[in-house]
Amino acid sequence: MRTDSSPGTLPAREHLPAGNAGTPVLDVVIPVYNEEKDLGPCVRRLHEHLKQTFPYAYRITVADNASTDTTPQVARRLEAEIAEVKSFRLEQKGRGRALRTVWSASDAPILAYMDVDLSTDLNALLPLVAPLISGHSDLAIGSRLARSSRVVRGAKREFISRSYNLILRGSLQARFSDAQCGFKAIRRDVAQVLLPLVEDTGWFFDTEMLVLAERAGLRIHEVPVDWVDDPDSTVHIVKTATDDLKGVWRVGKALTTGSLPLDRLTRPFGDDPRDRDIQDVPKGLARQLVGFCVVGGLSTLFYLLLYSVFREFSGSQLANALALLVSAVANTAANRRLTFGVRGRGGAVRHQAQGLVVFGIGLALTSGSLAALNAASSHPAHSTELAVLIAANLAATVLRFLLFRAWVFPDRDGAAGDESTVVATHNPSSPTYPTGGFRPYQQPYQPQGPLPQRPAHQPHAQNGTTTTQFRAGEAADGTWRDSTMRLQPVRPHDSDPGETR
Repeated sequence: MRTDSSPGTLPAREHLPAGNAGTPVLDVVIPVYNEEKDLGPCVRRLHEHLKQTFPYAYRITVADNASTDTTPQVARRLEAEIAEVKSFRLEQKGRGRALRTVWSASDAPILAYMDVDLSTDLNALLPLVAPLISGHSDLAIGSRLARSSRVVRGAKREFISRSYNLILRGSLQARFSDAQCGFKAIRRDVAQVLLPLVEDTGWFFDTEMLVLAERAGLRIHEVPVDWVDDPDSTVHIVKTATDDLKGVWRVGKALTTGSLPLDRLTRPFGDDPRDRDIQDVPKGLARQLVGFCVVGGLSTLFYLLLYSVFREFSGSQLANALALLVSAVANTAANRRLTFGVRGRGGAVRHQAQGLVVFGIGLALTSGSLAALNAASSHPAHSTELAVLIAANLAATVLRFLLFRAWVFPDRDGAAGDESTVVATHNPSSPTYPTGGFRPYQQPYQPQGPLPQRPAHQPHAQNGTTTTQFRAGEAADGTWRDSTMRLQPVRPHDSDPGETR
């Protein structure tokens, strides 16, 4: 699992503007290995569907995973025959490797992939990418397990698929319904930051990408699909299942230890510039209060247990100090990870040192309470001591939360906002794919840094003229009206009233 970290967050989602008809909005990748028979019919069928129904410019990219048959020759013939088809060849196998390679090089703002057998009904393609084009979602997946999906497949595959997704829900707390359906899409700005964190290069690539995206709080849109199983599928079920289980263990371990910089994938709240203009609004206060109360309750029980144990062989003051010390270290570590979402080992020593200062304040409160109790009664009952300590701990808990939030784990987003940002631009020119094979990856892949937050207005130069780009729904005078953007059709027949779709 890659753990390269870089500060920053993803920009707010924006509706893709209507652009030049020659600029592909969608890049559909078809990873193949020894598919000389199915590749041609698949690409022609997909191209015809996009030509008739898709209102944006598009590209179909065939990613050959080191095929040993005539698949590369078939891909090159399709590239020469159809203008919207491109092909390249990888000398190493792996569906995940192919997708990461092509998606990382593509200039299209929406990236998708589907299996070569086209088991998924293509009528789901536009609903799949529409939430990404509109800026509503970050990723989109086809689901064969949704209630309204219609699926035709054998009992064996049905059992394996449902069992695998149950394992994901139980072990990784995944909330998406179908991780393995070969019908997915992602926004390019998200892919640039998410893909460097995904380690798998095979069939587990999809699952790892979705789990990390979901844990980072990205929005995943699910589309019910009509799906017919391919009886001639070459997927090795046992080996794939074994590799997937190993991947589940690896990802679960990385998430448990907090070794992934998922904070670089966060989105601004609301994705609306008006929300970001509001000052001094606490972020995540309710969630932090709930988490702190749960951790505090467990810490109190742990403290009382330790105090009762230490009291058997020491005085009340020493037992109180030892119990507080041990429980304070555990409390700081738990709040650091669970309440305030700080992952990794960076700053852990400083946080524990600051936690010990907070512990000292709590020690003063509880010790003072015990001293006052002993002054009032020379031999107080053990139950009275516990009652006094509970009351003192409640007061110390409130103070501890305030100090944790304001001093130990402060929200540093405001400081990051003062730094200068660089706006990511989209190059409208299509990448060049040589006919003899696409080889842009002679050098090792370098992970992209996190994308800065885009300003609401941005000067945009095109064809020598300068125009102003607005968010969907925002007029030139700064007022907000209907948020639906009217997009110009790429082809004239797209607006033909006789078109059934």
